[in-house]
Amino acid sequence: MEQHSWHIKTFYEQLPGKMQLLREMTRRPLTLTEKILFVHLYDTDSNPSGIKRGESYVCFRPDILAMQDATAQMALLQFMLSGSRKTALPASVHCDHLIVADRGKEEDIRKAQEENREIYDFLSAVCKKFGITFWGPGTGIIHQIVLENYSFPGGLMTGTDSHTPNAGGLGMLAVGVGGADAVDAMTGMPWELKMPKITGVKLTGKLSGWTSPKDVILKLTGQLTVKGGTGSVIEYFGEGASSLSCTGKATICNMGAETGATASIFPFDNSMAAFLVATGREDIAELAFINGEHLRADNEVYENPGKYFDRVIEINLSELEPHINGPFSPDLSTPVSHIKKTISENKWPERVEAVLIGSCTNSSYEDLSAAASVAKDAMSKNLKPESQIIISPGSELVRFLAEKDGLMDIFRKAGAQILASACGPCIGQWKRLTTDNLKVNTIVHTFNRNFAKRTDGNPNTHVFVTSPAIAMAIAFSGKLSFNPVTDTLINSDNIETGLKEPDYSRINSGAKRYKYENVTEEDLHREDIEIVIKEDSDRLQLLKPFPAWDGKDFQNLFLLIKVKGKCTTDHISMAGPWLRYRGHLGNISGNYMIGAVNAFNEKTNNVLNQITGEYSSVPETAKYYRDRDNGSVVVAEDNFGEGSSREHAAMEARYMGVKAIVAKSFARIHETNLKKQGVLALTFKDTGDYDKIREDDRIDITGIKDLSPGSTVKMTLRHSDGTADEIILNHSFNFQQAEWFRAGSALNIIRKQNLQE
Repeated sequence: MEQHSWHIKTFYEQLPGKMQLLREMTRRPLTLTEKILFVHLYDTDSNPSGIKRGESYVCFRPDILAMQDATAQMALLQFMLSGSRKTALPASVHCDHLIVADRGKEEDIRKAQEENREIYDFLSAVCKKFGITFWGPGTGIIHQIVLENYSFPGGLMTGTDSHTPNAGGLGMLAVGVGGADAVDAMTGMPWELKMPKITGVKLTGKLSGWTSPKDVILKLTGQLTVKGGTGSVIEYFGEGASSLSCTGKATICNMGAETGATASIFPFDNSMAAFLVATGREDIAELAFINGEHLRADNEVYENPGKYFDRVIEINLSELEPHINGPFSPDLSTPVSHIKKTISENKWPERVEAVLIGSCTNSSYEDLSAAASVAKDAMSKNLKPESQIIISPGSELVRFLAEKDGLMDIFRKAGAQILASACGPCIGQWKRLTTDNLKVNTIVHTFNRNFAKRTDGNPNTHVFVTSPAIAMAIAFSGKLSFNPVTDTLINSDNIETGLKEPDYSRINSGAKRYKYENVTEEDLHREDIEIVIKEDSDRLQLLKPFPAWDGKDFQNLFLLIKVKGKCTTDHISMAGPWLRYRGHLGNISGNYMIGAVNAFNEKTNNVLNQITGEYSSVPETAKYYRDRDNGSVVVAEDNFGEGSSREHAAMEARYMGVKAIVAKSFARIHETNLKKQGVLALTFKDTGDYDKIREDDRIDITGIKDLSPGSTVKMTLRHSDGTADEIILNHSFNFQQAEWFRAGSALNIIRKQNLQE
């Protein structure tokens, strides 16, 4: 990590001078978000005073990049195609997504290494060749590893995972991106982002009792909804913010992704310094203290937040109560005091079959300590778990400390299954033992997302999200309706007893003694390594550049699918068993849109093939059109592509011949990914025009030649009865993004430039 350490020290040495110049140019108080973004402008001499929030596209130069093994495959395949010789910034790959949760840590890692050997060898070889740090399977979840080793206050990072904002808990502005954006960073090209609006969240009071940092974001997600944070950074402040631990802050920032937020961040404070010291980074803590005034918003911002933030929300931590969010959407938020009534009104299954504690959101030492304290108290009162308990530590450092301090022994005594330090069930990598894959049931977890089918593939599993302490309390009751704040349980002696409030232990200096294994540092850069991909591999496939646009408007396109309701990236490109094909564009495209609901028959993966007149799967129909030189169009509703940063959802569209996605609105990352891959991302000027789309429409899209900021595009629907409708479509392409489309992809432009050099 020498390159990274040098980079951080250089950053702090230069920060005072950059801030002085920035103040001379802006001459106004600045939020923390603005400070970080403006000191990371790609053009260091540019004046940021003309940048408008929510309007201006701006180019930045990130400090670091992190990739997880599922998204890294396609990102690195694109990087190999770019013509670059070495990564231009400190970058890392983390093997956390491909481990299936089944029998426990040792057996699951061994099996993952066997089944994914080709992928791990490929990632390791590419990392060595291009100077990227490789974290092998079982070392930990990407965001926990980044928090422990790479995050630093005031920095800017990108990551090929939507929960990259987790690093905001350590004062770093961290943004989830697609693989094409990662290629920008690795090739040293400008990384483009629309200047976000800034939502200020003032935290007052102090948490107590059963309420945890997770409840801050569970409540806020309920307020903002899954699209309310789109295009914004959530910046926390106030005395309540400084009372939270570093890992508690990280939990809040992590799940800010569920509001659609670009990133979330807290100002530097003592809790962050304590975490840096505990993880052996005293030098960074000292440098952060020296630069403290630059690592928080200006005092004028805090004194008059309504003047400097685009929106201000206040949450009193002293009044906040525990929450349970779900099912099927993370923004369906219910305080525990209302959960009994809500269950009854909605007829949700009350019995909880499994409780899962972990994921990148809640797998820190502090999280495990809270869950363990509840389990220890319950067992001391002769209570036994009524639900299956599954524990996933966030990293091997967390596991080491939890073992040393006896937390794991408590979990084992409670009969918990201890999994590898990996994502597992959170992304559908869970071999759940069940005799009925369609059984209506309830599970509770401490993860971030609870979309249908996401955790176990069962569309009838009602998944609820809560904090580790509440989750463990529910495990000992076996009921979703249990409220540990007020309710009691009957123990094995037939005695009525309540549960004691959880205890939270923060990471301690013992963390310094742990040394990670299975990590290959970036300084082993070796250009002589040859990357070999077998032609008959079903896991990996070398990419070929997408063809450039031919300069013509799109004529006689087929409607592929008109999507009804929510359509996340899980609906567009499912994870779970499909993760094995993340490095093979041809094979992964076999899952394109199979989870989306067809508005005309309300079925999934069942659409009309207009040529044959028969119904078939979405991928088969798309491929049928593509192979006959006919393109297709996807029509969708609001917040299309919310959720994961997986760019496969965009690359599959391009690969399968989809020329345009027309939606009421897009999630930020997916819209960018579509543009990067040369797919037209268009929105209805009048959202009511969505209703005009018919199942057997032929579609023309004209005005593409004039694609530029502020222009519109016309879509003509030619109906089978001989009538037609003309619809005006908007877009958010700027001049550079329009060039991506014309070139066939953003990568084609980078490749051309590198080959010329």
